[in-house]
Amino acid sequence: DPQKVEAMLERFDWAKEAKEKGWFNDEKHQRPVTLGTYEIGRYPVLNVEYAEFVRDAGVPAPRHWPGGSLPEELADHPVVNVTWYDARAYVQWLAKRTGQPYRLPTEAEWEKAASWDDAKKEQRIWPWGNDWDPARANCKPNGPGRTTPRGQFSPEGDSPCGAADMAGNVWEWCSSLYRPYLYASDDGRENPETNGGRVLRGGSWYNDRTTVRCAYRGWDVPVDRYDDFGFRVARGSLM
Repeated sequence: DPQKVEAMLERFDWAKEAKEKGWFNDEKHQRPVTLGTYEIGRYPVLNVEYAEFVRDAGVPAPRHWPGGSLPEELADHPVVNVTWYDARAYVQWLAKRTGQPYRLPTEAEWEKAASWDDAKKEQRIWPWGNDWDPARANCKPNGPGRTTPRGQFSPEGDSPCGAADMAGNVWEWCSSLYRPYLYASDDGRENPETNGGRVLRGGSWYNDRTTVRCAYRGWDVPVDRYDDFGFRVARGSLM
């Protein structure tokens, strides 16, 4: 909301640059959004989990796996080099295999899980709070310049609901089409068959504290894949 933007401008030098680039405009205006009951993965989907999908479904392995085989040293790192279509195929496979309603989280579900503090009834700037701490997220300038294994920044870097790595490590595909706010789940942006850019959230090891904020909105075309694009799963019916 505008008051939070003004508070960040007073506290942080980087906020001035963010305002000049228009990033805050893309994040406004805040309003209540009603969500149904859902669950979200504590971690992004890991290489070892994605490897099971590759074996069982016969889909291509991520392009950075040597010879198409899982690098054992990366087993507990989040999978990367996956498109939005890859992520969607994974959750469809998981839903069919388990009989559970697995899917990608919506943009609103992702943001709530990353930032909403039920006790204080307010949204945090970063998952752990409103004060920047470089020891709580894998991003520039203090990160190793690559993905890190699950739990490395837990519990200090976890969100209020206990989700890890929601700031940094990998960008996470959401189900939602990238459209301006106000957000509404029934306005067509959750239609998986509609063409258009899809939302990415959370920032990655390649980004800095400005971009790994919970409110920052990223997006890309659904066929793109990069070495810092991953995803996490959600479970539950869409409203």
